Amino acid sequence: MKIKAYAAEAIGAELKPFEYELGELKDEDVEIKVEYCGICHSDLSMLNNEWGMTQYPFVPGHEIIGTICAIGKKVKTLSIGQRVGLGWFSSSCMTCDCCMSGDHNLCSNAEGTIVGRYGGFAEKVRSHFAWAIPLPESLKAESAGPLFCGGITVFNPIVQLNIKPTDKVGIIGIGGLGHMALSFLKAWGCEVTAFSSNPSKSAEALEMGANHFVNSCNVEDLNKLKNSFDCIVSTANADLDWTVYISLLKAKGKLHFVGVAPNPVSTHVFPLISGQKSISGSPLGSPATTAKMLDFAVRHHIEPTIEIFPLSEVNQAIAKLKSGKAHYRIVLKND
Repeated sequence: MKIKAYAAEAIGAELKPFEYELGELKDEDVEIKVEYCGICHSDLSMLNNEWGMTQYPFVPGHEIIGTICAIGKKVKTLSIGQRVGLGWFSSSCMTCDCCMSGDHNLCSNAEGTIVGRYGGFAEKVRSHFAWAIPLPESLKAESAGPLFCGGITVFNPIVQLNIKPTDKVGIIGIGGLGHMALSFLKAWGCEVTAFSSNPSKSAEALEMGANHFVNSCNVEDLNKLKNSFDCIVSTANADLDWTVYISLLKAKGKLHFVGVAPNPVSTHVFPLISGQKSISGSPLGSPATTAKMLDFAVRHHIEPTIEIFPLSEVNQAIAKLKSGKAHYRIVLKND
């Protein structure tokens, strides 16, 4: 069976129509008919082979919403016609210590939806059934896709770091990831501060859940916040003065990365030792944590701010994301 998709033939190339064979469906896999697929900055990184693991032709897309159209022989928990979401991971080994402990997202043999396989800028996509998460009926299909990458990326640290409703949390970068982090943390009960180099985002950040907005280019304003935060989460794909942000942490505070800084993180060790502070990071979340995030989003009426493009205009959508003008996530509708 031929699947129609959009693929890049080389690093940074324009996406063009592409067809491929899916082959026989594995016993524990499901086939998803793609309705919507978000565009993530990770799609751009993979398109440009920034992480050295892209295979061409490359079909991006890992924020997928669709309906199950085929199931493997051993799949018992999903049914034909059921609407599901699929994110960065499409499979994990299910037998290692991480998988058996519920940390499937840390499996060393986990497979990415767009790593070594074709992603969601296509008619159909496949995954192991455990990673196809049922979508609650009250979540809008058109806007839910970004929850399966950007959303779970910023929700997972709340769980993993045991962030409390009484905590003061800072978010660096108010973009595709950061704007969802503000909404989740506000609903969690935290006092939230948004750090951005773009002052024009102030009003919107406050509307999305921030209690405070700080221009991260204003050194004086940053210095006023020393020893203020229990946790600061960086969603930025940028190199910043991390020593400054570590100084903003309370004793035992954490600087946590979910955005990929281009270069090695450099800081003095003494402030970490003297304040028992730490630097950490996390990837997305397990299927169970993703399901909890969806329930939390339903309960608190949280959804990403999106723009919709038809899939046939994928290159225009990518150009808008590259320009930094996306507001705040772009979703492709399969046409």
